[in-house]
Amino acid sequence: MGFTMRKYLGRAASCALAALIGGAAFALPAQAQTPIKNPVAVFKGLDKITGRITTFDVYIDETVQFGALQVTPRVCNSRPRTEASQTTAFIEVDELTLDSKVRRIFSGWMFASNPGVHAVEHSVYDIWLINCKKTTSVPPPEGYAGPAVDLVSEEDDLAGKDFVSSGEIPVPRPKVVATLR
Repeated sequence: MGFTMRKYLGRAASCALAALIGGAAFALPAQAQTPIKNPVAVFKGLDKITGRITTFDVYIDETVQFGALQVTPRVCNSRPRTEASQTTAFIEVDELTLDSKVRRIFSGWMFASNPGVHAVEHSVYDIWLINCKKTTSVPPPEGYAGPAVDLVSEEDDLAGKDFVSSGEIPVPRPKVVATLR
């Protein structure tokens, strides 16, 4: 078991070759490193007083008010369906104080896969990112010059005509059995 330069160089070369092959297996193609830029960010907001959770769509660079908070997404990126899910958005959240002043309480990246890391936690409201998408039922704001958005109807074809939407859960309308005169 003597040490020879030949054995040392052989082991070093095989380690370098293994690292090169292993690195190539984990390298991402150029297209995978390019995120998909989406024109609409989807958020959930919790009103801690009423316990109500609201889902709302916001266009990029549009400001939407949720309670005393103003939410403005600046960027909303996702990955293709062929890759691991990673939805991120850069968000600015301002609070309207009781003396009518605006105070920035959050400015940073949110991750839909891990909302607890960078969610907005306020004394009354919580806001977190759910998704980024290219379709919405919300019409674009006036003067919107961003990428094209596919508008879809809010109607649920599967629920039928006797259902009305009350948030996320469809509520059946009462059927008229008889009319009293």
